[in-house]
Amino acid sequence: MTRRDASLTESQYFILAALMKGPLHGYGIIKAAGAATDGRLRIAVGTLYGALERLQRAGLVAVDHEEIVDGRARRYYRITEKGNEVLGREALRMQQAAALVIGRSPNGGVAPA
Repeated sequence: MTRRDASLTESQYFILAALMKGPLHGYGIIKAAGAATDGRLRIAVGTLYGALERLQRAGLVAVDHEEIVDGRARRYYRITEKGNEVLGREALRMQQAAALVIGRSPNGGVAPA
């Protein structure tokens, strides 16, 4: 994600989208991404924390705060201003790509029943 035009992975996209509503901890991000995709996307814990680390290095997410729950640290993440910008560009890129296919499809991009 160092290049301006680099696209997000599907997991990264939905992680950032989940954080648009406010800071979340890891399990909250997994649940929000699953709910946003009607259960289609299931982010594994290892995938989540690897993605969060990459997003954090790119300046797209930041640690908001930590709390202790049942003796364990729970870290909450938030989307940064740069993360919002990248997410918005990615959403627009996908919308434009979808419009191209839908506009050329004989049935408007809807799969036959």
